[in-house]
Amino acid sequence: MFNLLILLTERLGLIMILAFLLVNMRFFRNLIKQRTKKSQIWLTIIFSLFVILANLTGVEITNSHEVFMPALITSLTQADSIANTRTLVITTASLTAGPYVGMIVGLVGGLHRVLFSNFSDYFYIFSSIIIGLVIGKISDHVKQGNLYPSNGWVILLGITADLIQMGFIDLFRGFALVRLIFWPMVILNTIGTFLFVEILKTYMSNEQQLRAVQTKDVLELANKTLPYFRQGLDMDSAHHVCKIIKNYTNFDAVGLTDQVNVLAHVGAGSDHHIAGEPILTDLSKSVITTGQRRIVYSATAIGCPQPHCPLAAAMVVPLEVNHQTMGALKVYFTDARKLTVVEENLVTGLQNIFSGQLAMGLAEEQASLVTEAQIKELQVQINPHFFFNAINTILALIRINPDKARHALMQLSIFFRSSLQNGQATQITLQAEKQHVDAYMDIEELRFPNRFILTYDLQINDQVLVPSFCLQIFVENAIKHAFKKTTQPGHIKISARPVADNQVQIQVQDDGCGMDAQLCQQLGQQPINETNGTGTALYNLNCRLRNLYGNQSTLQVQSNSAGSTFTIVCPIQIVKEAQPYADSHRG
Repeated sequence: MFNLLILLTERLGLIMILAFLLVNMRFFRNLIKQRTKKSQIWLTIIFSLFVILANLTGVEITNSHEVFMPALITSLTQADSIANTRTLVITTASLTAGPYVGMIVGLVGGLHRVLFSNFSDYFYIFSSIIIGLVIGKISDHVKQGNLYPSNGWVILLGITADLIQMGFIDLFRGFALVRLIFWPMVILNTIGTFLFVEILKTYMSNEQQLRAVQTKDVLELANKTLPYFRQGLDMDSAHHVCKIIKNYTNFDAVGLTDQVNVLAHVGAGSDHHIAGEPILTDLSKSVITTGQRRIVYSATAIGCPQPHCPLAAAMVVPLEVNHQTMGALKVYFTDARKLTVVEENLVTGLQNIFSGQLAMGLAEEQASLVTEAQIKELQVQINPHFFFNAINTILALIRINPDKARHALMQLSIFFRSSLQNGQATQITLQAEKQHVDAYMDIEELRFPNRFILTYDLQINDQVLVPSFCLQIFVENAIKHAFKKTTQPGHIKISARPVADNQVQIQVQDDGCGMDAQLCQQLGQQPINETNGTGTALYNLNCRLRNLYGNQSTLQVQSNSAGSTFTIVCPIQIVKEAQPYADSHRG
């Protein structure tokens, strides 16, 4: 029995070596992860070859219970038996691929055992099929969603498989043979099954951990490169991106190109792969022309004209936006052996990420251009309201008071000069906006002497940027609508004060007659078509606010019988340092 144990251990070692080599194949590991029809066929073929090998490498036992270990067992007399690792292979096939693969592998192993024993011992066919079925069914039941059962179940199922086999041997060949082979085969087949599954579990666990680490690094890399790729492909952004990639990877050199020139090259070969110069290598030119990635393992294939270039292997992938090649990402190695499947997968992932980031940057740029165009269009719609009123005022004053008409014309000139100077800007300083409102009020004062009193309460720097012409719209709205039902002077107050999150709150208040709740809700949310209304101007302003700062800065309107308040909030952005306005009063 001890000699048999030693001999079977040697055979087990051979099977374990082959199993280790098999587990190292990514193709095999991928087959195990999902039970598709294709994977089941491949696993059946692989384990069938293993089970035949287990039969051929068994230990021969004669009728007198003598033990022999030929190199390969190709034939067997009807009186002789073999001790082998066939049960181990059937068990592992059932554990990894399920009961149906286990049954077919058992059938192949049993048939082969019968064939080289001159068509004797047919019971091995049935015992092998039953082992595959029973172990596979129990394994699937106890896996609990995992790829494999727990270690305890693996050991128990390994023992169960051999007990089934021993039961058939005892029934058809006698207890004497069982007594000779029981402990060696049970021990070694169980250990072999455990080791095979443990090797597979360990390798796949390490692979998952490696992928997790790589995923973390790639996500950090992508996060750091995103701000630069959103700027587009230029020499400055490309240089920063290449430095980031080099720091996070084992590449000996990293380069980025546009369609014609080298934008950046960091690492080996940077003395002649120079940013701003035309692309040197035939490899990069080929990738940009064809839009297909290339992997090469020699300096000759890279095609650098510099004879002493240290680059010995490379992978170059196109960076595409909307199916158009915008440039190329190039990674180089000074030793071709460093360019492995891991590096290939990493570069392919970076290619997809960087192409997406470039597309995102381009989309943001286009959206910004559209937004700016919309803002310009909305600004143009605002000024005509005041212009026609001012012209009418001047026409009236020319007949009754030419001096006031001349003064009004000068104020109108100041107003529109301010409009022209600031009309192209989406934001202007609070100081410029105040001057614009003052010019407007000077003209309105000529139309309605002592009718309106405007005051300021400015608690922020007058160089803070605000949406252009926003205050004039609120003041104009108050003058035209708030004081219709009173003959008393109307008060308008403009206030600006800092609030939380580095923002400024701007309010324009009046003590007029207010407005009904329905109109209050509609202002700024939709155009209001009224003969004398400024609902459209407020709606346009609200659109500008959303485009500039987002929904959090939309216009807020409150109104009751004591007056109305218009509020906007925008981030504090200061052009330059200046003394803040002191509270002032204008009557």
